Amino acid sequence: MDQTLRYLRETLSNYTEDYAEGRHLYLKLSKGAYASEASFVRDLGQKEIYFLNRMLPKEINYAKEEQDEKRAHELNEVFELLF
Repeated sequence: MDQTLRYLRETLSNYTEDYAEGRHLYLKLSKGAYASEASFVRDLGQKEIYFLNRMLPKEINYAKEEQDEKRAHELNEVFELLF
């Protein structure tokens, strides 16, 4: 698993209790053998994309506020591929 997907998995772990879609994506990412974020995004359904489109901007902004530019950059890599 590449570094970008590790950041995404860690971020999704914060959404496993209260969000069924977050839990689903976390498990999908944990069990899947995705070589890159592009391969992961290609495997997403509409509901999964919708969830990530709503969640990632908040997480990217949070990373920037915490001055974690590396995390913000990695999460933004996934976000850009959703379009």
